[in-house]
Amino acid sequence: MLSDDIRHKILKAIEENPEISQRDLAVHLGVSLGKTNFCLHALMEKGWIKVQNFKNNKNKLAYAYLLTPIGIEEKAKLTVRYLRNKMQEYEILKKEIEDLNREVQVSESLITP
Repeated sequence: MLSDDIRHKILKAIEENPEISQRDLAVHLGVSLGKTNFCLHALMEKGWIKVQNFKNNKNKLAYAYLLTPIGIEEKAKLTVRYLRNKMQEYEILKKEIEDLNREVQVSESLITP
């Protein structure tokens, strides 16, 4: 099962650069080429992306990944969920930082004569 994080990153990368190679996408995602291939096929099966063959200037077969209308809709939903999750993570981290700052202040007051 693909996480919302990976789905969102793939759809965003494809939207920004439809001609991105699987290898470049794998580097961008920080995952293996095999996992990238698996993820792309999963999104194709869901109908969120489609693949178009084309020939580039070097006469090599290449692919363009395109978001389908369903993919565009799902990316929007993922973006909302992704943002909500990141905001929750931010609030938790912000509280931890505040707690640590208080702890440091207390420690400093005990150390300083």
